[in-house]
Amino acid sequence: MLEKYRNAVVSQLSEISGVDKNLIVAALDVPRNPENGDLAVAVPRLRVKGNPTQFAKDWSEKFVANELIVSTNSAGPFLNFSINRELLKRETLHAVFDLTDKFGTNNTGEGKKAIFDFSSPNIAKPFHAGHLRSTIIGNFLLNLHKVCGYNTVGINYLGDWGKQYGLLAIGFKKFGEEEKLNTDPIKHLYDVYVQINAEAESNPEIHDMARAYFKKMEDGDPEALAVWKRFRELSIVKYIETYKKLNIHFDVFAGESEVKEGLITAQRLLKEKNITTESDGAIIVDYEKYKLGKAVLQKRDGTSLYLSRDIGVCIERFEKYNFDRSFYIVSSQQDLYFKQLFKTIELLELPYADKQIHVNYGLVRGMSTRKGTVVFLSDILEQTTEYMHDIMKKNEKKYEAIDNPEQVAETIAISAIIIQDLSAKRIKDYDFDWTRMTSFEGDTGPYLQYAHARLCSVERKTPYTVDKDIDFSLLVEPEAAALIDIISKYPDVILATMVNFEPCTIVQYALRLSHAVASAWETLWVVNQEEDVAKARLLLYYSSRVVLGNALRLLGLTPLEQM
Repeated sequence: MLEKYRNAVVSQLSEISGVDKNLIVAALDVPRNPENGDLAVAVPRLRVKGNPTQFAKDWSEKFVANELIVSTNSAGPFLNFSINRELLKRETLHAVFDLTDKFGTNNTGEGKKAIFDFSSPNIAKPFHAGHLRSTIIGNFLLNLHKVCGYNTVGINYLGDWGKQYGLLAIGFKKFGEEEKLNTDPIKHLYDVYVQINAEAESNPEIHDMARAYFKKMEDGDPEALAVWKRFRELSIVKYIETYKKLNIHFDVFAGESEVKEGLITAQRLLKEKNITTESDGAIIVDYEKYKLGKAVLQKRDGTSLYLSRDIGVCIERFEKYNFDRSFYIVSSQQDLYFKQLFKTIELLELPYADKQIHVNYGLVRGMSTRKGTVVFLSDILEQTTEYMHDIMKKNEKKYEAIDNPEQVAETIAISAIIIQDLSAKRIKDYDFDWTRMTSFEGDTGPYLQYAHARLCSVERKTPYTVDKDIDFSLLVEPEAAALIDIISKYPDVILATMVNFEPCTIVQYALRLSHAVASAWETLWVVNQEEDVAKARLLLYYSSRVVLGNALRLLGLTPLEQM
């Protein structure tokens, strides 16, 4: 919404000063003190020889006020601009009314494709905290690119290949139960995996058997592959159930097992480019001159490792999707690995070397169920839902008014988990805190859902229909101005987030909007007001609700209308 106001400043100031427009754009900011204006330029940043204070004074006097910029002033070396607030008020609320869920979207990615590799759990292992972070952050980034016009592809690259699956097959023959496998395949396969690993500690022959079984898989043995395929497919069905609860859809479930042609191509290119060396029978890449250490591509026995397979994956994906951006959402523990991977792709002179992006994140500490047992995401969701349901039951009157309390409890629980995860900068570690994340007070998921539901209740309780043709002069209170200011900035917040890839930028925006709404409740009543006043405030609250809902959906939440 503010772009045309900034353009008005940049265009005229460039004419007055002779300074390049790009320099002015880079120097244009928002004053720390709102009393100084809405936009400001620090003259020293324009690299003009002379006295910056005098330049600010002279240019302020020469700047001609217009429909968009109503006044200017100088304060030392700063040049301040005040925008037409009445025009902004009308344009902002009209835009929200006309665009609704499209408000904030843009077409910066039109005609471009972005692919996202995230979540990526290992078959037969718990969906742990690291997978949860990758899942939530990856889904957010995919949503973000969608609202910016990109064609997106969500890929779940499963850990579904390796000797451990030979171990799992042997373990299932010994400890497996068909009924448990069909009921909860992920948990049962994990239990089997733990049991066979424990036995292997005292019986090393089991590892030899596992290697032999995996060799049968690699050689295409139909019986061995049928067992592996069944484990994989049952697990995917269960994962899809969990992802659905989190509002997450994957376009593709891929896996290490599927990398064949790309791996062959990768091995050929690595040999042709002569960037590998042999060390004790293994094939390695030496990155020492890039200060990235060394990496093994192939073991002495000829088995390919992650790096060579991931190069193959990249080759196959570009051939299939012709992407403009390829994201890997993986923890910061893998920073070095991805630097090595991207450097190898660069050394291979592949045309998409600069299109690879590793989005990292910190660790979650203390993530366990309330009973302290091993973590499966399904357990976390179930217990958080039960906890939220118990809290809801304490208010009998409100509880009875909700049509589907169990579903609402689950939605609040998921909101609690997601907002706790996305509230701080990605790279920061955080403590999984049951008490804090499930609170309806403070900056939490339940608080944001409550703010949205309360805004919905305003529309339900009023006899008037939301209308964009209101008397805008009636929205003069500071609380109204604050809300309109925040709403108008949502499109810019989206663009800023496309630069930093920080979900917390949107979380903090949603919280700031919710806090402003909470302040407005005290003075901007709708009920028992004159019709024109009520309608003006109704449009304001409606706009707040629409934009808050847009932000929540972007974060991966389902906005609640009642709770």
